[in-house]
Amino acid sequence: MSLFDLSLIKKYDQSGPRYTSYPTANNFSKFTQIQYEDQVFLSNNKKGPISLYCHIPFCDTVCFYCGCNKIVTKDKTKAKTYLQALFKEIEIQSKLFDTTRQVEQMHFGGGTPTFLSNEQIILLSEKLQSAFKFANDGEYSIEIDPRGVDQNTIKALIKARFNRISLGVQDFNVDVQKAVNRIQRFKQTKTVIRIARENGFKSVSIDLIYGLPRQSVTTFKATLEQVAELRPERISIFNYAHLPELFKPQRRINILELPSADEKLAIFKYSIDFLLAQGYIYIGMDHFALPEDPLAIAQNEGHLYRNFQGYSTHSSCDIVGLGLSSISQVGNSFSQNEKDLESYYQKINIGELPVVKGQTINTDDKLRQLVIMDLICNFELDFGKIERNFAVHFKDYFKDAFELLTQMHNDGLIELTDHSIKVMDKGKLLIRNICMVFDAYLATSKTQFSKTI
Repeated sequence: MSLFDLSLIKKYDQSGPRYTSYPTANNFSKFTQIQYEDQVFLSNNKKGPISLYCHIPFCDTVCFYCGCNKIVTKDKTKAKTYLQALFKEIEIQSKLFDTTRQVEQMHFGGGTPTFLSNEQIILLSEKLQSAFKFANDGEYSIEIDPRGVDQNTIKALIKARFNRISLGVQDFNVDVQKAVNRIQRFKQTKTVIRIARENGFKSVSIDLIYGLPRQSVTTFKATLEQVAELRPERISIFNYAHLPELFKPQRRINILELPSADEKLAIFKYSIDFLLAQGYIYIGMDHFALPEDPLAIAQNEGHLYRNFQGYSTHSSCDIVGLGLSSISQVGNSFSQNEKDLESYYQKINIGELPVVKGQTINTDDKLRQLVIMDLICNFELDFGKIERNFAVHFKDYFKDAFELLTQMHNDGLIELTDHSIKVMDKGKLLIRNICMVFDAYLATSKTQFSKTI
């Protein structure tokens, strides 16, 4: 398999959405609790499963590369106040949903969820379990920072029903770690993963970033070899987008230490080749998984899904977002909570959901959403599927897209026929570019996106 074609990557060098949703979050506008409740009513009629997402915004140190919605503090008492509000939000949300619906998926993200004490993590999980009906065999994951995790933490996570962990690593090279203010030793990370596996965790996911200051192919090669030793079930390798005008911590990065564009691409190419040689499957959008991982199996069987947490096997779940800035996907809508902590608290304290913006999905959105989802998850699109679901003629509906699609076909990114699109190996790294052809909002968007590669 040859995924990397430098000439094509340079030809299609542009910025674009990551398509964790369609329409993407930058298109959201004012959205009310009444609108949200109407969507829950529609959702309850379908009686499908639920996915819960809890956002814990706190970190005790700042990583200079970070673009997440976070609050940097060493004051642990802030977590207590936050949990009090989060518990109230859980109570409001749970009363809206049919009590027979099962939670098949739960994820704690951030920030740093392990900023919470062991006791607080257990209390939050128990609160959710008392408010919602949990499946016995669900997928329950949490992002952890190995620097603050020990055996007691792992045992607490097990008690809180978690069975999957995700670890931020970014890079094991000490010089790179110093440049981004995240010192995390390999031995420390290895110990945490060993303890997690010994205590029954089903899956370990590791996040890496390429394009950080002081990185080179040589330094990142050593990091990849260490990651291979850990053999995580899933690996994500994200492109560092240096946008200091949007993310203040990035202003502390020395731009003279960032790798050149050519070196950055060389790091990515080496990483792809290395992981494929290690037996990982390229899932798409920077994600790799072992062949026996549920993500790889779902992709092989054609029912992989993508949402705000990345790739998922739970396409039938409505997502209930809880906490600061979290995003819900319920019924025919997306909705996002307040991003400002005080505004979040104010709404919770008067008994309101902290929903501030969102979007109701129309028929055109649904159609394009299915097109983009099939391409980004399964690398192929059957026109007949779209035509059957929406009573349209695909070529007529997307007549303006076929000039670009034909160009992509001629460049070897896709195989375009009268009935389908199949993404070729050379096109898999440029899947965002392919999906952008079908994005009705992109032409008028003023959002500054990251580079597609």
